[in-house]
Amino acid sequence: MRLEPIALGDCEGAVHHFHFRVRFLGDLVSVEAFELDDGVPAGYQFQQLGDPRDELLAIVGRLIQKMRRTLAVKHITNGSFGLSIIDQCVRGHIEWDDQTAGQQPMAIIDGRPVRWEELGKMLMTFEGWQFKLEIFDRSDEL
Repeated sequence: MRLEPIALGDCEGAVHHFHFRVRFLGDLVSVEAFELDDGVPAGYQFQQLGDPRDELLAIVGRLIQKMRRTLAVKHITNGSFGLSIIDQCVRGHIEWDDQTAGQQPMAIIDGRPVRWEELGKMLMTFEGWQFKLEIFDRSDEL
């Protein structure tokens, strides 16, 4: 089944165009939604796992609900001092950084790439504070 791309707005009114990919993984089906940049997945990326016996459109529906919940929240803002964390919580995913040949990760936060150095600068606002870093499978909801 081919799924047509959709457009969803975020909490600031920006429109994001998502493409879909369906993969059958034996006892699981994976439905992925992603933005494209020059034909390559970039920005927001989502995955919903389901039972292959389930109705595919029901799995897609759960994925779209997850996407809407994520797009409804912003974690960083670009202010007069550069990027900053809005509310002591940052969610995103980890990608390869071509500029460092993979020696440092690239964080994708609010659908935008954030270099490791930029993330470090944002964290310096909280110097002396404690933090908890948790890593989740991309199909899990944060």
